[in-house]
Amino acid sequence: MLSPLQLQSIFDDGINATIANIASGQEGLILSQLCANEKSDKGIVHICANTQELVSIEESLSFFAPWLEIVHLPAWDCLPYDRVSPSTQVIASRIEALNRIASVEKGDQSILVLTTANALLQRLVPSDVLVGQQFSMVPGNRVNMNKLVERLVGEGFDRTSTVRERGEFAIRGGILDLFVPGEEEPIRLDFFGDTLESIRSFDAVSQLTTGQLNSFSLQPMSEISLDDEAIKRFRKSYIEQFGAATRDDALYQAISEGRRFAGMEHWLPLFYEKLDTLFDYTDGYQFTYAHDVLEAVKSREEQIKDHYESRQQAIETKIDGGTPYKPVAPQLVYLSALETEQRLAVLSGVALSPYDQPPTSTTQVLDAKGKAGRSFALERTAGQNVFDAVAGHIKEVTASGRKILIAAWSEGSKDRFSQVLIEHGSADLINIETFEAFNGSKSKLPHIAVLPLEEGFETPEFVVIAEQDVLGDRLVRRTSKRKRDKDFIAEASSLSEGDIVVHVDHGIAKFIGLRTIEAAGAPHDCLELRYSGDDKLFLPVENIELLSRYGNADSEVQLDKLGGVAWQSRKAKLKKRLLEMADQLIKIAAERALKTATKLVAPDGLYGEFAARFLMMKQKTRHGQLNLSLMIYQLARRWIGLSAVMLALVKQKLRFVRPLLL
Repeated sequence: MLSPLQLQSIFDDGINATIANIASGQEGLILSQLCANEKSDKGIVHICANTQELVSIEESLSFFAPWLEIVHLPAWDCLPYDRVSPSTQVIASRIEALNRIASVEKGDQSILVLTTANALLQRLVPSDVLVGQQFSMVPGNRVNMNKLVERLVGEGFDRTSTVRERGEFAIRGGILDLFVPGEEEPIRLDFFGDTLESIRSFDAVSQLTTGQLNSFSLQPMSEISLDDEAIKRFRKSYIEQFGAATRDDALYQAISEGRRFAGMEHWLPLFYEKLDTLFDYTDGYQFTYAHDVLEAVKSREEQIKDHYESRQQAIETKIDGGTPYKPVAPQLVYLSALETEQRLAVLSGVALSPYDQPPTSTTQVLDAKGKAGRSFALERTAGQNVFDAVAGHIKEVTASGRKILIAAWSEGSKDRFSQVLIEHGSADLINIETFEAFNGSKSKLPHIAVLPLEEGFETPEFVVIAEQDVLGDRLVRRTSKRKRDKDFIAEASSLSEGDIVVHVDHGIAKFIGLRTIEAAGAPHDCLELRYSGDDKLFLPVENIELLSRYGNADSEVQLDKLGGVAWQSRKAKLKKRLLEMADQLIKIAAERALKTATKLVAPDGLYGEFAARFLMMKQKTRHGQLNLSLMIYQLARRWIGLSAVMLALVKQKLRFVRPLLL
């Protein structure tokens, strides 16, 4: 590995430098060493050629440098001069990252900013404007809610009935829910008049409160704030650029009326006097970049020019039958490749290269001495047992005096990998969590850790064997996290006026709002529910668990009549049909249990080797058998499409058959 003295000298000399012979997978290690030894005021900015490279480095840094704060600045996830805006998630990530970059002061703990060539080329909102848009609140502050709502709308937030995603806000009386950039969970602001009484975080799925907050900072949800000054500046700049607006110019009309327009971010320069660049935001940072970044920058510049010329041609030939699209000149929205190259040269950046490179009079070169690790593709294609080959390779490396680290994709694959290697003659593997633990270990035994690398690598001190080196291309797909059941309502504040709800005893109704009624000489907070025929039911808020959500005001559904038999009749029919299904499934299970077949036993070790190639989530049930009662419940939800409350009753009725099903 490179010594601290070598790493520090890169930044001390004030000339361009290259770290050569960096193997694939070694980039995270090199960056962690640079961050540990850099002497900048604020941190390091590393520019990747593409997003895939960035994600790979970011994942590996969780092992190589878990102590390091990483700020991810993505590029817009839309084409240049597109008719759509960047996604809400990307905008939120960009706002959060730019605010964090601008907020680091000299003497603070350094951070690592990861970005791409595409993001580097984009001109940005002026840093003083972005910082000035932040607004902090603490309980006890007096805040005019109407003005706060106007600010939220102007800064890109969407008003919804229930807050689920970043960039949304909802109002229910004196409660304002919003999900802002920089926060892991949405925030619930509870007002009494104009006084902010409490700030709570809550779960976006269940809408349940998860904690109390002492303060929070409101960041904009868009790179364009539609205040009066910005609108005035846009109108003036637009006319200067393109002449008088026509009647069919939807962009000009929407902005003039203070309405947001899809894709308006592509006219960003018209909203500000001057735009900044990432170089302006990162004054005091040190720069590193992938060896092929400048090639990626030139490729992006060509793509930008192609899209701009296509838009210009569409105007001249009038082949675009939609809303007129008048593109802003590329140099106003993006940096050129030449500007980018010149700025990097002035900053004395450090290039990370996989190739060997001799030093020159203008470039200092350090040798990382990394090389690609061994691939076991030959053993796989020849039909040999690949795990025997891996165990033999481990013994050879250990005998040479170098340490060995096996990089697994997940905790599950790490456990399977360890078991299979031990079965094939490898020594016991030592589980570790971080590179610091691996580097400090004196043991000669092989080590294993969760480190998602595409390829392993070797250095003079140690060897890394990646799971993919052994098993080939991975056969799994990343799965999204499953959301918890959100049908049951936990708080009255999670309902909006007009929502369709289901009462466990009285059926489908419309939620009108919260009402305070007097009962037994005392006031009680109740939910007003309206049924067919304008019948009303007042449900005490403490009994809200009797309700579940059915849909919103746009749902085409027939309301039940309060006290009618239709709801009870539907429940009875559903119970009958489900019991018939349960009876049929029990018969099938009994017939299956009575049948016999020849038992096939896999040879020792082969099944483990097969399973090691898969990363699967196991769904356990009693005795490892299929939970048929759960199947009935799920089929009922798909088939009948009714509420969770009604299905909860079905689950109760299924209890008597559960012992038989399992």
